[in-house]
Amino acid sequence: MTDKSAAVPEAYVPDLDEDDDRPLPDLPPLPADPRWRVAHLPFLSTVAAALMLCAASIGFVTSGPASALGAATGVLIVTLSFTMSTLVIAWADTVRPALLMPLALITYVLKYTILGLVLSFGISSDWTGKSALGWGIVAGVVVWTAVQAWWFARLSRSK
Repeated sequence: MTDKSAAVPEAYVPDLDEDDDRPLPDLPPLPADPRWRVAHLPFLSTVAAALMLCAASIGFVTSGPASALGAATGVLIVTLSFTMSTLVIAWADTVRPALLMPLALITYVLKYTILGLVLSFGISSDWTGKSALGWGIVAGVVVWTAVQAWWFARLSRSK
């Protein structure tokens, strides 16, 4: 039986007893207060809750309880989806910014896959609230995006 360590040249064997003096890579400093990434969520959640009530009311008045449920569910789906994206992106940016792009892409693919499945189920069903569900999703996306853009424009003006 031969000793395999004798076949490796001594220059290639790491010396585990010595400290590694190589410098660490320069990483950008973390912001002083990372909560700014999610500071808009309480306000946007309040706006989404108000929109959900308005959508349910309009759905009920126009087509009854099934449409009220469909419209409110559409707004709720968008609210949960956008909140999930915001939290994942904020977490990745705080913990390790290099993970930001892969996690954001995975999150977007996941949420739009789920949204596509919900919409394809809604279209193929005989449920009377499916049209209101679609309109609730559209209203949720438009209102959430507009309010978030307004929030960040207001925030950037104040700085």
